[in-house]
Amino acid sequence: MVEVHGSAESPARSNSFSHDEDVDEDHGGDYSTRMEELFDGDEEEHEVEDDEEEEFIYDGVDAEQITGTNYREQLQDVLGPDDTSDIFEEDEAEHSLLQEDLSEQSGNANGSEQPHAEIVPDSAGLSLSPPVQLTMPTLSQQLPFTPVQFIGELPQPFLHPNVSRLRSFIPTSPPVNAGNISLPVDLTAATGFASPLSRASDISRTSTPGAHQKGALNNYLKAEREVFRWTVLQNSTNQLYAQRPSKAALLLGASNLGSPMVLAANGLICVGTDAGRIFVFDFKQTLLCICGNDTSASTVGPISAIALSHDHTYVASGHVSGYIQLFDLKTPQAPARVVPPPSIQAVMSGQQEGHLAGSRIVNVTFVAGRHTAIVSGDENGLSFYHILGKVLFVEAPDTIRILGNYPEESVAEPDGSHVSTSALNGPGVRSFRRRKPRNTVLAMATLPLGIAAHPTDAYQIVALLTTTKLVMVGLKPSPKTWLKRARDDGTESTSLDWRRGTLAWFPSIKGAQGPKETVAHSAHPTLAYSWGKTVRLMRVSETTTKQSVSNARSGKTREVDMGTLVFEDSGKWSMEDAVLALQWLNASQLSVFTSTTLSVHDTRTSKVVEHVHFDASILVSPSLGSTTNGSVTYSESLNDIAHSIRAYKGKIFLLGREGLQVGTLLTWADKILSLVEQGDFLSAIELTRSYYTGDAPGNRNGLPDEEEERKAVLGQKLHELMVASACYAFSEDRMNDATHSSPDGRGVDRTSVFEGLVTTCARACITLDNYDFLFEDLFQHFEDAGIPRIYLEQLEAFVLEGAIHFVPPRITQRLVALHDDNGQPDLAERVIWHIAPSCLDINQAIRLCRTYQLWDALIYVYTRALQDYVSPIVELIALIRKTLSSPGNISSLDGIGSHSVAYKIFPYLINVLSGQTYPSGEPLPSDEAERAMKDVFHFIFNGTSAVWPAQGGRLILTSQDNGMEPTYPYARLLLRFDAESFLHSMDIAFEDLFLNESSDISRLSIVRILWDIASHEDLPLSAVTFINIFIARNVPKYPQYIQIHIEPSLLHDLLILLATPPDSETREDRQLAAEYLLSAYTPRDSSHILKLFEDAGFYRILQNRYRHERQWTQLLSSYLLDPSLQTPDVLPYVDEVLTLSRTGSRNSLPEDMKDALSGALGGLLAIDTRSTAALVDKFAPNLHEAALSSMDPTDDRGRFDYLLHLLGPQSPDGENIASSRPPDYPHVSEPLCRLFVKLQCRYLPSEVIDSLDRMRSSLDWPAVEQVCEENHAYGAVLWAMNQRGQPREALAKAEAFGKQFTQHIVRAVMASSPDEADVGKLVSFLREIGQRGASICLEHSSTSATTEVPLEDIWFQLLSSQLHSVQVISNLHLADGADGHRLKINALSTLRGLVQDTFASLVTISSTRAVSFPRLFKRLVDPGLYAASTSGTPYTEFRTILTGMLESYRSDGDMLFISQRLLDRDVFDTVEEFTKEKMRGWSARRGVCSYCHQPLVQYDGSSNTNNTEIRIIVSRTAIYHASCLP
Repeated sequence: MVEVHGSAESPARSNSFSHDEDVDEDHGGDYSTRMEELFDGDEEEHEVEDDEEEEFIYDGVDAEQITGTNYREQLQDVLGPDDTSDIFEEDEAEHSLLQEDLSEQSGNANGSEQPHAEIVPDSAGLSLSPPVQLTMPTLSQQLPFTPVQFIGELPQPFLHPNVSRLRSFIPTSPPVNAGNISLPVDLTAATGFASPLSRASDISRTSTPGAHQKGALNNYLKAEREVFRWTVLQNSTNQLYAQRPSKAALLLGASNLGSPMVLAANGLICVGTDAGRIFVFDFKQTLLCICGNDTSASTVGPISAIALSHDHTYVASGHVSGYIQLFDLKTPQAPARVVPPPSIQAVMSGQQEGHLAGSRIVNVTFVAGRHTAIVSGDENGLSFYHILGKVLFVEAPDTIRILGNYPEESVAEPDGSHVSTSALNGPGVRSFRRRKPRNTVLAMATLPLGIAAHPTDAYQIVALLTTTKLVMVGLKPSPKTWLKRARDDGTESTSLDWRRGTLAWFPSIKGAQGPKETVAHSAHPTLAYSWGKTVRLMRVSETTTKQSVSNARSGKTREVDMGTLVFEDSGKWSMEDAVLALQWLNASQLSVFTSTTLSVHDTRTSKVVEHVHFDASILVSPSLGSTTNGSVTYSESLNDIAHSIRAYKGKIFLLGREGLQVGTLLTWADKILSLVEQGDFLSAIELTRSYYTGDAPGNRNGLPDEEEERKAVLGQKLHELMVASACYAFSEDRMNDATHSSPDGRGVDRTSVFEGLVTTCARACITLDNYDFLFEDLFQHFEDAGIPRIYLEQLEAFVLEGAIHFVPPRITQRLVALHDDNGQPDLAERVIWHIAPSCLDINQAIRLCRTYQLWDALIYVYTRALQDYVSPIVELIALIRKTLSSPGNISSLDGIGSHSVAYKIFPYLINVLSGQTYPSGEPLPSDEAERAMKDVFHFIFNGTSAVWPAQGGRLILTSQDNGMEPTYPYARLLLRFDAESFLHSMDIAFEDLFLNESSDISRLSIVRILWDIASHEDLPLSAVTFINIFIARNVPKYPQYIQIHIEPSLLHDLLILLATPPDSETREDRQLAAEYLLSAYTPRDSSHILKLFEDAGFYRILQNRYRHERQWTQLLSSYLLDPSLQTPDVLPYVDEVLTLSRTGSRNSLPEDMKDALSGALGGLLAIDTRSTAALVDKFAPNLHEAALSSMDPTDDRGRFDYLLHLLGPQSPDGENIASSRPPDYPHVSEPLCRLFVKLQCRYLPSEVIDSLDRMRSSLDWPAVEQVCEENHAYGAVLWAMNQRGQPREALAKAEAFGKQFTQHIVRAVMASSPDEADVGKLVSFLREIGQRGASICLEHSSTSATTEVPLEDIWFQLLSSQLHSVQVISNLHLADGADGHRLKINALSTLRGLVQDTFASLVTISSTRAVSFPRLFKRLVDPGLYAASTSGTPYTEFRTILTGMLESYRSDGDMLFISQRLLDRDVFDTVEEFTKEKMRGWSARRGVCSYCHQPLVQYDGSSNTNNTEIRIIVSRTAIYHASCLP
């Protein structure tokens, strides 16, 4: 084995900026010069050992930079060393890719420099100018950064608690912790800071960093980030893509070098052409040699695969003809070895192995570090191991087939477009068919040698990927298949996706980067392979076991280590499109190419690191020429680009149709320096900050994975970038350069530039947690420039957001004074209580707050800066005193009434007595919180007026006109002002643990003080009520602190006081307080207390008592009297009480409960009629009549709803309380049933017959018929008569009804002013009668015998009656324009339709012998033949009716015919499709047995341990093992 590993020391690089304060004066506003000096270092020249590999020199744009400092060196100097974890140690072989002297590349006649091109994946040939010194940078790109939401949670006003803790509905939200009115904040969106530096910028001024940040982030994410830096290798491209010689030149002997087809780039750049030549370049783009000659090229044909040996001395090429050539680069004119396709006779006889003539070689690769060991694969799925060595200086090649089978059939010779078949196989020899392969080798690669030896190197592993399996073959010590893995990703979306596959090895490494737990795994070789859209990773390692081996000569045994390869899956993910190529960039990053995208994946996390657009159509496809003979389709060949993509030491080489280009994945340092070179220094700061926080998008190549190490690298860079940016922004030259002028001469507003500088540096300093630069250097720059206002406005946003708490006093003074001078005291107030108190100017803050009545800020200054928690109460008590003396007449200076301002005392008390600051609500330090609560409690509940401050203060009075002060003056004043709000605050304060531990103030003492205050008559009744509520609710909450120390008599009196006030507004609040108190105290005189509760309306308490004592009558009354239950919710409670009372009385309702229920029926019916009906029917059905009688006499609709629930159809589940009723309705009397029928005829006539059918056993039929007739339910009358067995009488009744309504219609139509509604109603009656008569006739025609009911007579009776009505109305003579004429036509149309429907019904039973249609027809036309003479029906009228019927039948027949034709066609198409599918056959799903569900065939290469033959049985619908056949 030959191992060649390049090595070189990495150059030393500086990790910090070189900064000199004097540089500012020397260079002024020349930002590029400033950056150059900032980035320059004193490091030594990089010395790279000249190893076997050529130096890879390149600057990215084929030119030297004007600055004289190479881009890569700048990058190293400024941002530190590159990614040292690159396992290929990139620095050993290259600094950059430098093209040769530009003077050799004249691009035009005048000898000027040819413009260079930057190659991007979607468009080759884009122009790119080299970096130049920028006197004014052009900044056009926004940066990603984390948005800073600067709008703080401003304090909200403490509103009067309409629903407080003392109310019956306790609020669930936490208490309000702030006390100022919210002021609007400017939310105007701001733009990025970098853009205004552009010459063309006209962005207006803005001052909101949060909105600026969010907008810049969105713009950056939408923009196309530069991920790869692409460049055309111009020298190589010029030689590869030079003008081809003409045909005449070829005839005169010119060489045809061909067009590029395939690429190899691992140490050298090798490009194979379609003329069989190989161009070999070094990384200086120097053409080293061209392998091959015209003679060999004409024989072997175009190159379809190429490989470069590990030591870069040999090149192997595979050709479309099946030839394989090996070139020694020292003698490239002729191949050192040639592997020709074997003859058919040799293959068929087994004497020789190899690729058949005309089989396109799709892959060729060297084995490990060997020169003459090659593995190849062709389009027919065959793969061979070629050993091209010599024995005694004589070539002794050996070829071993490691994959695939030869075709079984032989046909005519292939075309000889590239190679003469007769020359290879001899005359008359037949070759195998050239056809589209079914199982080609999609990809193949041998495991390359890594920079560190690994046990797997000894096996010389080769990975082969076909459309159906992945095969791992070890060539040493003898060829062996170690793994066969079947494809298991299911059916791809297209057949092309099924035939897409690629793979790439990454060898073993010396050390691994990343987390410690992944280091051990990272040292093993890893295979990345893909089928269709799915990418998988497989790690290969070796395990050893001890085995005993005996010596045949000595007979002794010894133990030896036997190695076994282990294959471990280590990752899997899917792409949106089929994967076309895979290439490793480094040990943890894999580049994945599809037809439209190029993405870089982190193999440790299987996540996408970078993602850019990529156009695969610009690359060369080596199989495009094979589309002419049909072996490869054009669509399949178009994306066959795997041979045009190679990666080497982090560089990606692309062989395009128009040029050879190279791309580099930009690291974090590349991106930052790119922004610096553009002049976008603020974006560079933001990007550096995002890398510092770990929020930057894209890869982090070159940065340590450990957070502490990463921050150590980036922290200093971020600080020095801020320093350099500030120096440049305020340099004297830049302040006067052209960026401040516009074409119209008016100048450009650059305020946004300096605003962005403050916001960017502020975010960076917050991230670094170091504010020295922000508050010292940067502020001094703004101060010296005379624009501190911009600095202060931008800084304020961070203060209000809470991101910055500590601001130096000199800046705080300026910020507060700024708003004071602008007449915006509200903004100054916000600033004051957002800044740490130690940073405030106390005198300035207090003066401003007193002047403008800034109460929140004043309280903040008192409490946080002066540690005085009583003075705010003193100030607010003075306001309360004024408010009570002159309500509504005093206003504060800011326009807010003193009444509203005085309410700030309550949120202040809540915060302080809960150990929180005001107004932010942040926790106070424990010792300070204890001191604050102690001072406040002592002052509020002081028995007499106090002097404050204690030393040199004044007496704080509460009485009007300085009169006599009462006891507990301050608590009493707050109770008079708003007792509910004050006690709400005390209720929250009681929850603090301070009152558990304090020795001189306790909950009990406060309760006694409140009780003492309430005993005097100077408080309003509402205040006393809330005091009682407060005490009653807190006694059971703190029994160990309050209850055990209070006499029971006091609690009894408290319970009486809660029930005494006749205030309905607080009834629920007092009842809830009484419930609290009763949970801890049982009164001694319960009867008296219950009487008080009844008078007070405490029904909830009474209900609990009555339920406990089983007083059902009183419980029912309490539910009915409870005002909170005057809704349908009361009915379930009533049902529950009635159920409980019936349970204790042998399942019968007691009489007293019946009386109570009877008396409550009126109220219950008013709540819900139907539910009440169910309730009565369940418990007291004899009260139905009483319930109906209790209803309003005019409320017939209510009675109907009541009865409908009892007698109607079953209601949906859950609608009624009552359960399902028996069908005979035993609880409902016959009069009530008759009443229900009467009401239903009026309100729901369509359901009358259904109701009669349900109640047939409970009805008096003659009475019901009379009721129905009186209420115009004529169909119900006929139905009832028929149900009583009187069909002839029913039809006679129908005939009488018909004649009656016909006469009514005649009179209505002939009237002078006919009523259309009246006529329509009469016609509807006739239609109802006719339809019911027809149903009667149909019923008897299908069930009755002829002797029972004469069917022909009843049909004749019905039809003659209907025809009589038609004749009478038809004989009316009315003028065409008369109103009655239109009504007549409408009535005739309806009645004729009725006759047609009757005839249609008759036709359905015309097959019976009892009805003769011809005889019936004659009777209808001439009734006198069989019956007494009557007015006959004119034949014309009869013909009109029959003609209409026939037309209707004809239309129905046409529709049936059309439907039949459509159905026949659908059936034909379905049968045809089914036949095609049946002829196509079927395949077994998932390849498993339908019985045992085990695989039919083992695909993993395992042997059949039982040595039994496996037989498979295929049936029509399933596939089985022979042993599993059912």
